[in-house]
Amino acid sequence: MLVTTKNMFEKAKAGNYAVVAPDYYDNNSCRDYVQVAEELHQPIILSYAEVHKEMLSIEEAALIGKYYGEKANVEVALHLDHGQSLESVKAAIANGFTSVMIDASMKSFEENVAITKEVVEYAHAHGVVVEAEIGHVGTGVTYSSDNNDSIYTEVEAAKKFVELTGVDSLAVSIGTAHGKYKGIPVINFQRLHELAEALPVPLVLHGGSSSGDENLERCATEGISKINIFTDFITAARDSAAEELPEDWFKVLKNADEAIKKVLRHYYHVFHCDK
Repeated sequence: MLVTTKNMFEKAKAGNYAVVAPDYYDNNSCRDYVQVAEELHQPIILSYAEVHKEMLSIEEAALIGKYYGEKANVEVALHLDHGQSLESVKAAIANGFTSVMIDASMKSFEENVAITKEVVEYAHAHGVVVEAEIGHVGTGVTYSSDNNDSIYTEVEAAKKFVELTGVDSLAVSIGTAHGKYKGIPVINFQRLHELAEALPVPLVLHGGSSSGDENLERCATEGISKINIFTDFITAARDSAAEELPEDWFKVLKNADEAIKKVLRHYYHVFHCDK
């Protein structure tokens, strides 16, 4: 069934676990994610990242996500990940997304507040929940904790941001980054605890892939309600093809599906979402 993330996050906060939010990029990945969620009888957040619009438009993503979400026998939220503008958010909502993220984290605090507040007002009027980001989770093909562009989230700024915008959940920066890592990132758990204690809204962690199972388990049980995963899925799919060298394309796709499902089952366990 297709829902917003509101009820999911309430249960996650109460149960000290994190909901899995994998990015889908085609029909197969979306289907794989929902099949695993149904297999484990757990909710899932199907995330579509705007950065993938050249591969899959918002309209195409909505059709695929709604198809699998509406027929699923578990709770499924359809989420716009890293929306870049009010126009993108409006398009996602018009096409049936139940949750949207507006990412103005690289702008000034004042600009981030203004943009996020406008998105919140529009989305709430249409029954859609909103995620925003304060601080900045670094990006890059490779990433090292010694050389990154992440900006840690400040507690007082986060409190003020939530009060001014009315946002429903907040992505925070505590040491992870998007993409691949060199080594295992160092997570600032003290900052996570401070944010979790100070903020009334669920916290979200971006850059979960390859952050280390121990790190992610602690994040899930110590204050994070949603963890985004993407790179680990496409890496596993690629590796499955390289390992076996299938004779035909259909076998390539089948192997990729199984590799993706294996990764997702693993993270349900790590996030304590399969208890």
